[in-house]
Amino acid sequence: MTAATQRSSAKPFDIKDPSLAPDGRRRIDWAAREMPVLRQIREQFARERPLADIRMVVCAHITTETANLALTFKAGGADAVLCASNPLSTQDDVAAALVDEGIPVFAIKGEDNQTYFRHINAALDHRPNIVIDDGADLVMMLHQERQELLPAIIGGTEETTTGVIRHQALANDGLLKFPIVAVNDADTKHFFDNRYGTGQSTLDGILRATNILLAGKTVVVAGYGWCGKGIAMRMRGMGAHVIVTEVNPVRALEAAMDGFMVMPMDRAAALGDLFVTATGNINVIDRLHFEQMKDGAILANSGHFNSEVNLKALEEMSGEGRRTLRPFVEEFVLGDDQRLIVLGEGRLINLAAAEGHPASVMDMSFANQALAVAYLVREGKTLEPKVYRVPEEIDQEIARLKLAAMGIAIDELTPEQQRYLTSWEGGT
Repeated sequence: MTAATQRSSAKPFDIKDPSLAPDGRRRIDWAAREMPVLRQIREQFARERPLADIRMVVCAHITTETANLALTFKAGGADAVLCASNPLSTQDDVAAALVDEGIPVFAIKGEDNQTYFRHINAALDHRPNIVIDDGADLVMMLHQERQELLPAIIGGTEETTTGVIRHQALANDGLLKFPIVAVNDADTKHFFDNRYGTGQSTLDGILRATNILLAGKTVVVAGYGWCGKGIAMRMRGMGAHVIVTEVNPVRALEAAMDGFMVMPMDRAAALGDLFVTATGNINVIDRLHFEQMKDGAILANSGHFNSEVNLKALEEMSGEGRRTLRPFVEEFVLGDDQRLIVLGEGRLINLAAAEGHPASVMDMSFANQALAVAYLVREGKTLEPKVYRVPEEIDQEIARLKLAAMGIAIDELTPEQQRYLTSWEGGT
């Protein structure tokens, strides 16, 4: 791997190849066509400069959509630095284009774990006032290794279910040192990004990596949260027989009422041709499940971290019997009659083997990020160090902007209807 590192000019960066910038710029512009809400916010930010003199560190997937968010922050006056939130999710041409725009990036697709954390640490040298996290690795480093930076931080945002869980656990233990806005929990984020974005992009990543036919196959989806719902929906739409595994009885009941087979992973392991995890937990597919699987079963992960499939156990079971069959496709031989296939090193398959979510759905997610950051700049110093939902007025405004961009009009309550909904006197 070759990388370009600079430390002599005003700001350092570490990317694969600066000459990729023109390709990245074209792809960033293409994504912008599908992000009308963020474009409107960028125009507003350029006029009002709400982030002037704010230093930011954005730990996210370095994609075309994230680039448009970073350019929105720049338009608002922010001094932003980016680093990757996953070793396999960086688009190197996009990183180069951002550096060419004067936005430092520390990210190289395929970097090892040591480089990944070194890059987060290097980005934190920017001494941020606002942080954006995608999985909570950056915030955990701040609290564990870079505590000298905490007094300058006004607040942060979190993009993922996994990250919100980690931030909430930190807050529950009384250790969180600044407010976090859970962008993941905004209705205009998880209803659409998690369900439609993850559903489509997970399918895209699996098909790009394998080129398999899904029709007629049995697909096991682990987890029926918003991401799992989207994956199950799309798999069924491609003609697959879908089994859902769950630990939450309400979600399991919902999956059953939605027409999916529901059973424990212990039973599903012997039935699946393809397994997709989306739980945010650890070892959801474990040694005892590997032992039951069909020869040729394929394992993919759509959760944030590569912990959902117990890769360590699988490596121990296969010994030296593993080989790469094609990019992002690795075979583990467990015996004379059993081979299991792991996609994308067990990392986020939609970003490891594809391009992540479509820009049109990230438009709403990143609009939430932009407006949540502006909110934190205004209000963060008055907030306690807790995890907060995105204010409802921001959620509603993003939905209105998205509907307008799609050319969709909706009804408005009449004064009579408004009075009725706020009165206790109405009835039969």
